Amino acid sequence: MNNRLNEILEEIKELEKSVQLEMKRREEALKYKVTEGRVVFEREILKIHKKLTGSLFFYVIRAPFFTILSTPVIYALLFPALLLNIGLWLYQTICFPIYGIQKVRWRDHIVFDRHYLLYLNAIERLNCDYCSYINGFFSYAMEIAARTEQYWCPIKHAYGKARRHSRVHAFVDFGDAEAYRSRLSNLRSQLRDVEPE
Repeated sequence: MNNRLNEILEEIKELEKSVQLEMKRREEALKYKVTEGRVVFEREILKIHKKLTGSLFFYVIRAPFFTILSTPVIYALLFPALLLNIGLWLYQTICFPIYGIQKVRWRDHIVFDRHYLLYLNAIERLNCDYCSYINGFFSYAMEIAARTEQYWCPIKHAYGKARRHSRVHAFVDFGDAEAYRSRLSNLRSQLRDVEPE
């Protein structure tokens, strides 16, 4: 990998650290703490949240007709996602140990924490849990696919129209046959020691 690309990747890591610091500052400003996977708000904030809870009745009554009509279509996607989730779990349970790839942890991608927000009504919380699952699931699936790609075909594409996953920066450049042959074993061995996110 060239030096400029390494520099950019280091800048990205520093920016990610800055994002985490800023999120911590916001956590303090909004008066909550995350401890042992639980969100704990200060008592006075909980009182404010309870006062701001949206009315379930008005939420349904004020919803646009086509929003209500489209809801079954949105929630119907849950079934194929669950089926694919089971398939991916089986896939990495069976195949990843054979290839020496560290398994992707489900809990690192799928986070259910919005139910701590007392200002959301029951439907809003259900919608948030649905979005948390679906978006987290696709993140989980993408990481499984990224590790698989790193094992079987760690070559960058010739043109970059597709969204890149977290591992593509380590892949060998398109057309660099020598790097592919010399680095393939190392790229595969990196998958044994993947740090949890």
